[in-house]
Amino acid sequence: MAEVSANSFMPETFQGTTVDLTSQLGLLWELIRVPLIVPLLKFAVVVCLAMELMLFAERLYMGIVIVLVKLFWQKPEKRYNWEPMKEDLEAGSSTFPLVLIQIPMFNEKEVYKISIGAACNLSWPADRLVIQVLDDSTDPIVKELVEKECKRWAAKGLNITYQIRETRGGYKAGALKEGLKRDYVKDCEYVAIFDADFRPEPDFLRRSIPFLMHNSKIALVQARWRFVNSDECLMTRMQEMSLDYHFTVEQEVGSATHAFFGFNGTGGIWRIAAINEAGGWKDRTTVEDMDLAVRASLRGWKFVYLGDLQVKSELPSTFKAFRYQQHRWSCGPANLFRKMVMEIVRNKKVNFWKKVYVIYSFFFVRKIIAHMVTFFFFCVVLPLTIMVPEIDVPKWGAIYIPCIITTLNSVGTPRSIHLLFYWILFENVMSFHRTKATFIGLFEAKRANEWVVTEKLGDGLKNKNSKSNKKFQFNFNIGDRIHVTELGFTAFLFFCGCYDYLYGKNNYFVYMFLQTITFSIVGFGYIGTIVPT
Repeated sequence: MAEVSANSFMPETFQGTTVDLTSQLGLLWELIRVPLIVPLLKFAVVVCLAMELMLFAERLYMGIVIVLVKLFWQKPEKRYNWEPMKEDLEAGSSTFPLVLIQIPMFNEKEVYKISIGAACNLSWPADRLVIQVLDDSTDPIVKELVEKECKRWAAKGLNITYQIRETRGGYKAGALKEGLKRDYVKDCEYVAIFDADFRPEPDFLRRSIPFLMHNSKIALVQARWRFVNSDECLMTRMQEMSLDYHFTVEQEVGSATHAFFGFNGTGGIWRIAAINEAGGWKDRTTVEDMDLAVRASLRGWKFVYLGDLQVKSELPSTFKAFRYQQHRWSCGPANLFRKMVMEIVRNKKVNFWKKVYVIYSFFFVRKIIAHMVTFFFFCVVLPLTIMVPEIDVPKWGAIYIPCIITTLNSVGTPRSIHLLFYWILFENVMSFHRTKATFIGLFEAKRANEWVVTEKLGDGLKNKNSKSNKKFQFNFNIGDRIHVTELGFTAFLFFCGCYDYLYGKNNYFVYMFLQTITFSIVGFGYIGTIVPT
């Protein structure tokens, strides 16, 4: 038998050194395209379309329910027993329950006065209010400033305590848990929680406490967040649009239909007995607030969302702070889903439909599918189909349903309707970070329990800018400005856009080029507020 050379198995074009690399890659692409790439891409398209339909059904359901709630549902004050707090001249302040205010903070130099001052100005008898500042700061200067602020209010007659710990074990959950163990809070019935940048209105307790006093099964009253710096930059406007949908639709629907929604970690007031019955604060994930809410709900407790009770707060205005926040908000729920799904299934205290709502709607679609379909379909699969003519993505999946979902998402912030198209492009960029964080949470990878406190600037940025004036210098850490992954997607989408412009048939290049611009803006760090150093 004649000796068979290895070269006989290869096309002749691979054997010559004169053939350029482009031709070799092109031939290799043709060899693997039909037997390998086409089946895989067809499967990916089917999976993405299935996820998109799930998200569409969820958004449509939420849209229909919120319309019914606004038209026919009674206000919470009518659905539940509620009476305004009244002064009793004979009994004095004893008719008011003893309320604990917890303010967790960590190196909050720019905003520590905001929440302390707002808590001390709450319209509530001073002898029926206990304010607890839980300071985990590692900066001794900040710790001294916070302690002085607490002493200043204590000198005015407020019952305010400055509380520190030896270590930051458990992060925020650990601080809140430690605070509830103190002897001086044993007689408190309710606890309101405010992060360092939150500033409740003086009537916050008078409007929320009656729900807890007159309805023994209500565990939580959640207020809506309002943002004092939403107009600071385009990125904060984008965040406002996303969060307004969360409050206006998701929280409202959950409260009205199942008396359940995820506690937002701040701007709410809990019944302490419900916290204890649910097992207290746990630090097993980075979403201790959602963890507690799910456990309390599984024990039959109800939650009330008050859309007209608003608490002012601050949005992260630097891209670095926003990225870390989104990692925590995406990784934590996925990790909690992994740990609690079977506990929810086996629970016997809640009905079947509430289990379906929590597992499928609350966790699976909103916390997992929503991130994945946005990233994989619009940033990976759809661009790849441009180079494979055998794949035909239906127009309803590529254009019509995404447009409807986007329109439904926009109802929370009518004032930003003109920014809707850019919001889509920005959300597609952020979906990469959210999807990565979701997988980290699902598989409990290295960064699953990473906790980076969201940086708050308060008036600090304004003060720096006013002081620096013309002497403003751009001294930046290059690692905070240049994002290699985003620039990689910039190149990929630009190539796909050019290919579609030359050879495509669906005119997707318009979207590709616009998405390329958005990825490049983020990749070069021209997003959010740029803080001078």
